[in-house]
Amino acid sequence: MRGPSGQGAMSLVNTTVDLGTQAYERLRELIVHGRLAPGSRLIETEIADRLGLSRTPIRSALQRLMQEGYIADTGNGRQSRPYVSPLTKDDALELMFIVGEIEGLAAYRAALVDTRPALVTELNAINSEMLAEARLGRPSRERLFQLDNRFHRSYVQAGAGPRLLVLNDSIKPQAERYIRLYVDALIDQIAVSVEEHEKIVNAIASGDPDQAQATVRTNWRNAAERLGGVIARAGELGSW
Repeated sequence: MRGPSGQGAMSLVNTTVDLGTQAYERLRELIVHGRLAPGSRLIETEIADRLGLSRTPIRSALQRLMQEGYIADTGNGRQSRPYVSPLTKDDALELMFIVGEIEGLAAYRAALVDTRPALVTELNAINSEMLAEARLGRPSRERLFQLDNRFHRSYVQAGAGPRLLVLNDSIKPQAERYIRLYVDALIDQIAVSVEEHEKIVNAIASGDPDQAQATVRTNWRNAAERLGGVIARAGELGSW
């Protein structure tokens, strides 16, 4: 009996990879948006049924999510017992401090680029939208999250080189659960974030790379401390 042709075998591999990526993206979205709550047990068969996929791509997705810190395992090495990682103060501090260091380096470089005037105009416009949204009677948390993401992404893309962008793109998504939680739990303090953003913009506008880097670090560290207080009061599993 003949084995699969080279093209057929490659197609099978690509299909498996695509399904693994699909499973990863869907599971990550469920975790990030709280539809799989911190502490929830993750059973392969149940997830496979829920997503309409086989267990092979689910297993691949779980391994990737575990590597990125979204999932932990209480198994004894012979039997895996994965569950959604709790939201902890220590994890929030670590991730947000790392993001602050990476984006601080990007801001340092952004303060030196020739396109700085256009960047400053863009950052001011985003920040104004963010403040206007925060002042509404019922602000959209999703819109606030997206505006905050756009603000930081703008100066990162303006200043970061290819290696720094890759590093940021590998770490920043891991902090998304905490950033969304920040917007949800501290929506009444968004104006404070906007003020810190203004300091970032002013430093970039003045062409002061050291100050731009410092203000970005401060923004992320302050956010981490504020969020850490919320987690400490609500508990690691909370009612997110």
